[in-house]
Amino acid sequence: MYDVIIIGGGPAGLTAAVYALRASKTVLILEKETAGGQITLSPLVENIPGFAAISGTDFADKLLDQVLSQGAELDLGEAVSLEDRGSYKVVKTDMGDEYEGRSVIIATGAAHRHLGLPGEENFIGNGISFCAVCDGAFYKGKTVALVGGGNSALVEAVMLSDLVEKLYILQDLPFLTGEQKMQEKLRAKDNVEILTGVKVKGFIGEDEFGGVVIEQDGNAREMRVDGLFVAIGTVPQNGAFADLLDLDERGYIIASDNVNTKTPGLFVAGDCRVKRIRQVTTAASDGAEAALAAVAYVDSLKG
Repeated sequence: MYDVIIIGGGPAGLTAAVYALRASKTVLILEKETAGGQITLSPLVENIPGFAAISGTDFADKLLDQVLSQGAELDLGEAVSLEDRGSYKVVKTDMGDEYEGRSVIIATGAAHRHLGLPGEENFIGNGISFCAVCDGAFYKGKTVALVGGGNSALVEAVMLSDLVEKLYILQDLPFLTGEQKMQEKLRAKDNVEILTGVKVKGFIGEDEFGGVVIEQDGNAREMRVDGLFVAIGTVPQNGAFADLLDLDERGYIIASDNVNTKTPGLFVAGDCRVKRIRQVTTAASDGAEAALAAVAYVDSLKG
């Protein structure tokens, strides 16, 4: 029986682990993919206090080393169900493992949002990507398009622009929504073309990705590109726990006092909850709050 089970190993979950461990609690972290979460996809992070610049992977490695050195356990499995048994919770994973915890912190973050067009799933990993740091090198010297105009999209675009021969940025709004400095950096590049008011309507090719069909000003045309990067936001991963939580219309967890759910002993932290700002620093803040709430709850059980 663990004192605290943390579902999700991103900045929120790992920060929660640090605080729970420092309170002398036993901690298990369940992470289905890569410890560190979405930040590992960022080649350069410049908004973490204490670091003028650091790669997302390096930052995640430092966090993970910190919690493991303090005694946390890590299981690379996906939590597929959560059961409330009053004084403790039971978490089951996709590998068939079952863990008991006096408290649980859900810090599952959010996953990449897809375009939702026919044929998209067939091209993911074979023409369609969501991560420039992961797949950008495959398109060195080629022509690619990127869908999106927010901060995360522009970060991806900057990295791609240093690798590819030609980059098209496709934004469905009349303007980009990302930081002005990032926009200026991209507009100054000769190999970047920004197209606004553009919607992706389909894909070219059946077995092999050949480009996209775009619509602008009511006119559709084909755009031949070697690859497509999609950066249009994220969606929460809370479906497995819906019975024990209140979710908003988009599937984000509704929490009182930032971290408390409707189920005693069940807490939430990070991008999976309803919140206005989703940044690494706010995720860490959530993790600290959730851990301290979980520690207080566990202590109340033992008292």
